[in-house]
Amino acid sequence: MERTIHLWVGIFVCAGLVAVFILALKVGNASATFSQGDAYTVKADFDNIGGLKVRAPVKSAGVVVGRVDSIEFETQRYVARVVMTIDKRYQFPKDTSVSILTAGLLGEQYVGLEAGGDSAMLKDGDAVKLTQSAVVLEKLIGQFLYSKAAEGGSSK
Repeated sequence: MERTIHLWVGIFVCAGLVAVFILALKVGNASATFSQGDAYTVKADFDNIGGLKVRAPVKSAGVVVGRVDSIEFETQRYVARVVMTIDKRYQFPKDTSVSILTAGLLGEQYVGLEAGGDSAMLKDGDAVKLTQSAVVLEKLIGQFLYSKAAEGGSSK
């Protein structure tokens, strides 16, 4: 009887570990990948990337078209340089705009691409000029509180 109980406890512990491992893969974006050979890289500079992480999705119209390959600090202009790997099946015009967006209210951050109208397409190694940095909630709240305090001081 005691051996049966230990066996069932062991099975449940193993099932729990497998479930945690699968959840970690999904949260870490390791489950959806594409080969580097079928992709091209594009760079974009941002004033603030917020909580963007390497391997974050790159989306256009809600469809994952690539991943963030690397994030580094560019010391000449003091900006964050984000290098993205985009699947070759998805070609974007040179005047595409790039934004750092948040999934939901407080969800993960990802890169959003909005295609422009240029006839020339982005090539491997190109830099995107039209960028919009992440909206940092703390900064937004601080600006709101500062403006409310300024209004309160000027109405007296």
